[in-house]
Amino acid sequence: MRDNRDEITGLDRITILVADLTQRAERREGNTGCRLLAAPALLCAALALSACGNLGKIETAAPAAPTPKPSRTVAQTPASEREHERILASYGGAYDDPRLATLIGKTVDRLVAASDRPDQAYRVTILNSGAVNAFALPTGQLYVTRGLVALASDTSELSSVLSHEMAHVLAKHASIREDQARQAAVVTRVVTDMSNDPDLTALALAKTKLTMASFSRQQEFEADGIGVGISARAHFDPYGASRFLASMERNAALKAGKSASLDPRAQDFLSSHPATPERVQNAQASARQYSSPQSGERDRETYLAAIDNIVYGEDPSEGFVRGRRFLHPKLGFTFQAPETFTLDNTAQAVIGVREGGTQAMRFDVVRVPAEQSLSDYLSSGWMEGVDKGSTEDLMINGFPVAAANANGDQWQFKVFALRYGSDVYRFIFAAKQRNTESERNARETVNSFRRLTLEEIQAARPLRIKIITAQPGDTVESLSHRMTGVDRPADRFRILNGLDQHAQVKPRDRVKIVVD
Repeated sequence: MRDNRDEITGLDRITILVADLTQRAERREGNTGCRLLAAPALLCAALALSACGNLGKIETAAPAAPTPKPSRTVAQTPASEREHERILASYGGAYDDPRLATLIGKTVDRLVAASDRPDQAYRVTILNSGAVNAFALPTGQLYVTRGLVALASDTSELSSVLSHEMAHVLAKHASIREDQARQAAVVTRVVTDMSNDPDLTALALAKTKLTMASFSRQQEFEADGIGVGISARAHFDPYGASRFLASMERNAALKAGKSASLDPRAQDFLSSHPATPERVQNAQASARQYSSPQSGERDRETYLAAIDNIVYGEDPSEGFVRGRRFLHPKLGFTFQAPETFTLDNTAQAVIGVREGGTQAMRFDVVRVPAEQSLSDYLSSGWMEGVDKGSTEDLMINGFPVAAANANGDQWQFKVFALRYGSDVYRFIFAAKQRNTESERNARETVNSFRRLTLEEIQAARPLRIKIITAQPGDTVESLSHRMTGVDRPADRFRILNGLDQHAQVKPRDRVKIVVD
């Protein structure tokens, strides 16, 4: 289960709602919420961390003469070191890829030399996360996820991300957010007082803390303007920002299962950010002040060579989603969500949402004393509204299980506690109305929980990006059929390769596919 705070999509409304309902149910339970991840789930401090799931508007900047290569030494403070460790813990640690690190280092050197502060040093860390995100600390520490790197199609798109984050450092936006950080601290104290479970409290606070940690619209636009000016002076294609923004918008829509009834602004990383379509338009308009399309350097071939074979999506060593199935090779189990459900692996829990948002589920692990029966645990008062008369004891695939119904104001719950070795796992299903379908979905999901075979554990390899050359006769459809482990492969192929709905591949095009 992995951290989901960095890529809020259309599922956010349901995910946060389920988290809030679960947190409310947990108010009386202390010392639970143990995670499946080895690393602790830590939300980044509001004052220190900028979360930028989107880039944006571009402004003008005058050309500048190149300057000598800057120092790569970033001044460290105790606070920045603590924040660095929190980021690593929350994002799967650092991703070690010397070839990719070299490309990013050279890109940063060019950007720094073209900036108004060539004396400002930066240190870039690639995070081992499939999420699409980038961060900056005030000291000049920059972070990009391998998920963002995989989504970008050329060096100019990557440069637009890096220059945007550098701009936040140069504009000293962190100090402007001190009051926001203090407000976030107050909210944290209030909610913490409501729950003794730090994991569930953290998940319930995810949206609030990210909102407080994010930059304002004005700060985002300011960083966009500074960033594109830096990229343009470094002779990168200034249209890289608008192209990458469009890719992120399409990626978020695909992840959310976007339908025509959803407001496009719901796909934004955070509600405090400008709507993505607006930022794409601003980026395009501002880029035209620098050059015509295709005139800047994209450096696509070098970029594709650098990202060939990087890990794509989740790292299977800590549990991962494949379609509707969740697998945890290290702990040796798997289960499958019902049809029409979308699974999302977060640091605190696996969250599932039914298409349309009328049903949701949460899967997590808790500490239950060995001497306490599972039925006693369900009726012990840890969750509000439990119907003790509905409690039943079951055996599912050789595992002892207890089940019970619970009633809320707006949701009806079906709760299962399953003992697996020394751990107890919970399935919490929420439905707007309890009916035959919701009961069947809950039962089928729990019934699918089983041990992984040795062959399945050995086969649980990470997905990777592979760069191939299109041959005569290749199409989007034929190439996407070569991809494994992803849903809607044709749509995923188009997004990964920056192709709109009508574009086709041409012979000798270099393209990205996902393989295992």
